Amino acid sequence: MPAVLIIEDEAILAKNIRAYLQRHGFEARVAESAEAGLTALDEFSPDAVLADYNLPGMDGLALLTELRRRDPRANVIMLTGHGSIQIAVEAMKRGAADFLGKPVALDELKLVLERVLSHRQLEGALEYYRERQAEQSGVERLLGNSPAMLELKQKLRQLIEAERGIREGAGPAVLINGETGTGKELVARALHFDGARHAHPFVELNCASIPTNLLEAELFGYERGAFTDARQRKPGLVEAADRGTLFLDEIGEVDIAVQAKLLKLLEDRTVRRLGGLREQSVDVRFVAATNRDLEKMVREGRFRADLFFRLRIVHIAVPPLRARADDVLLLARKFLKVHGARYGKPNLKLSESAERALRGYAWPGNVRELRNAVEQAVLLADRESIEATQFPFCESLAAATEPAAAPEGEPPRSAMPAGGVNLGDVERDLVLQALNRTGWNVTRAAQLLGITRDTLRYRMEKHRIKPAG
Repeated sequence: MPAVLIIEDEAILAKNIRAYLQRHGFEARVAESAEAGLTALDEFSPDAVLADYNLPGMDGLALLTELRRRDPRANVIMLTGHGSIQIAVEAMKRGAADFLGKPVALDELKLVLERVLSHRQLEGALEYYRERQAEQSGVERLLGNSPAMLELKQKLRQLIEAERGIREGAGPAVLINGETGTGKELVARALHFDGARHAHPFVELNCASIPTNLLEAELFGYERGAFTDARQRKPGLVEAADRGTLFLDEIGEVDIAVQAKLLKLLEDRTVRRLGGLREQSVDVRFVAATNRDLEKMVREGRFRADLFFRLRIVHIAVPPLRARADDVLLLARKFLKVHGARYGKPNLKLSESAERALRGYAWPGNVRELRNAVEQAVLLADRESIEATQFPFCESLAAATEPAAAPEGEPPRSAMPAGGVNLGDVERDLVLQALNRTGWNVTRAAQLLGITRDTLRYRMEKHRIKPAG
């Protein structure tokens, strides 16, 4: 039942308003002065306040200021018998939710209250979901203790810390690269919700899910009449993300024509709706993600080189699950706990054979495949111990992600000498071989080693490898 505090010194009017609101499902209380209203505020905790302008002692505008000081989200509706436009304007400037003249039409008052409270309820719901989204995001929410994940999380923390020192404008654009199912969206959310823009919108758009002819309208918005079905003005997602982050997932699917407009947006930080004449400045931080090889697409002319370099100011590579063998069981147990609680099977555990199978599988679908596999095993479990046979492994797809076998007659590549090796020396030697073979071209050397340029540079710094001279 919504609670309304009526601060009105005309006793008959206050009594009539209270009786009317109580008949229509409101809880109402009356205070005869501003001071009495402020005293009742903490005890009654109203959802809305009806405040008269002409009150003994403190007037309505001063009361409004004090109410908003105590609670910036207070919903205050001003009542006055003067009907002065100047008073109305001043009340709205000080944060009044609405302004009504006397004599008050009670049915109109009820409509205004319902609208104000509905808006407050919507704001509360949005705040709840924003807080829940923030709680579920962040660097610490990225599960994994493998070297690859520790390296990724350290890089994210360094980037977030560096961005806190930016005094003006948005942080640099970030390009997140990784296979399908590795968690690129979680990385983007970590950058936003742990960063300086966490209090502002995080707007996500999957570029592959929207037809090309609609993608531009979704991004930039449109004016009424811009095209056949444009019956009303619609702001775009770029405007919605102002002061926050715009996450463009599957950026490799964007058409060349839209790429040109994205480039202009990134360079000028302005947006113009379709059919509009006015350009608006926007303060948006851009994060893009893809599972495609954008460098190859640039060479083939399917992705603009200037947009690629504009997006790739900071590059983050998300490792596949097969490169995070130490994390497989950690993630599996997490998913087992979540899905076990969901399906009313909280005591499930993995058998030894299941753990061996999970660690030995290549996971072509990465973390998403692992999560889905565990969910199916939980759903179909008929006893507390889950066995390896209960997991729906896709062996034919996994084979494509495993390294090729050595030719017949040659020792396997993973064979270790009887006397053992020094892993650091082997790694340094392989890095040097790749660099020498490619004439110290870091990009080509990284391709030979099957790692990213950033990872190779990290290995070079680690082993203090520098070109001669």
